[in-house]
Amino acid sequence: MILEKTKTPLRAAEIPTPSPSANEILIHVLACAVCRTDLHVVDGELPNPKLTLVPGHEIVGTVVKRGKDARRFKIGARVGVPWLGWTCGKCKYCARGQENLCAYAKFTGYTRNGGYAEFTVADERFCFPIPARYPDAEAAPLLCAGLIGFRSLTKTGTAKRLGIYGFGAAAHIITQVAKYQGQEIFAFTRKGDVKAQRFAKSLGAVWAGASEAMPPKKLDAAIIFAPVGGLVPLALKAMDRGGTVVCGGIHMSEIPAFSYDLLWEERSVCSVANLTRQDGKDFFKIAPRVPVKTTVEVFPLEEANEVLDRLRHGKIHGAAVLSPAA
Repeated sequence: MILEKTKTPLRAAEIPTPSPSANEILIHVLACAVCRTDLHVVDGELPNPKLTLVPGHEIVGTVVKRGKDARRFKIGARVGVPWLGWTCGKCKYCARGQENLCAYAKFTGYTRNGGYAEFTVADERFCFPIPARYPDAEAAPLLCAGLIGFRSLTKTGTAKRLGIYGFGAAAHIITQVAKYQGQEIFAFTRKGDVKAQRFAKSLGAVWAGASEAMPPKKLDAAIIFAPVGGLVPLALKAMDRGGTVVCGGIHMSEIPAFSYDLLWEERSVCSVANLTRQDGKDFFKIAPRVPVKTTVEVFPLEEANEVLDRLRHGKIHGAAVLSPAA
C-alpha cells in the first residue's frame, strides 16, 4: 500500500522487492501495526515525507536475506522494526546518547519505506529481536505504541499518581507497565466513551473519566497521547505541585493560552521525540516480566485505508494490525 500524495488514500500496488544494502536485512513482513503517526503522515500533518512512500513502522517479520555486512540476525530470525530507522552516529546528539534527536535521522514509514507491504528492508542495527512469548500481531504494537509509551513513562520519573490522556494503543500498553511498577493510573478518554473507560479499568486504572473532568486526587504526572493541544492546560490543572505533563505524540494541535498559575509551583511540560535503541532494550526486558498483553484487531493489508479512517475517528479498540497474509 503506497502513499503517492498526502491527503489522498493509499493505493495498492505491485513494486519490486527491495534489495538490502551493506548493513540492511530483507524482511518478510508478518504484521505491521497501524500508528497514529501513520495517520499524521497520510493526512499531511508531518512535513516532507518520502514520496512515493510505503507507510508503517511497527513491523514484525522474518529475515530472508542479509546485506554483505549484516551479521546480527540469522536467516529466519524474527525481528521488529521501529520508527527510528537510522542515525548518523557522529553528531553531538548521537555522541551524548540522544540519537533520538539526530538531525540526520531517517524514520521507518516516513523517510524510509515501511511495513505496509509483503517485504521491506531495514538497517539491522536499529532492529530488535522479538520475545518468543509474543505472536506476530500482538508483538507489532510494541514497536511504537510500546516504545514511545515507555519513553514517555520514563519521563514521569517517580510519579505515584499518573494520568493518561487518550486511551489508545500506547496507553493500554503503558498502563500495564505502570501498574507493575506500583503506580496508580487515572485514565482520561473522549467524553462519553464508556467502552474506553471500562477498558482502562480492566487493565488496572483506579479511575476513568472524560478528559475535561478533574480526577479525585491531584496527579504527580500525566502523559498526553491524544494529539489535542487543549489537553495540556487541562492536565496542568489536574497536577499537584511539581508535577510534569509529558506530551507523547509527534504531532499535536495548537496549545491554547493558559494562565501562569497552572504552571506555577514548579509544574512542567515536556515532549517526547522518537526513541533510542536503549529504550528498546529496556522495554523488551520489562515487557515479558509484566507481562504486557496487547489487545489487537487484525485486518488484511488491503484494508489499510479503512483502518486509518477508523483510527481517525477513534473507532479502534486497543491497536490495529495489518497482515499481508490475512
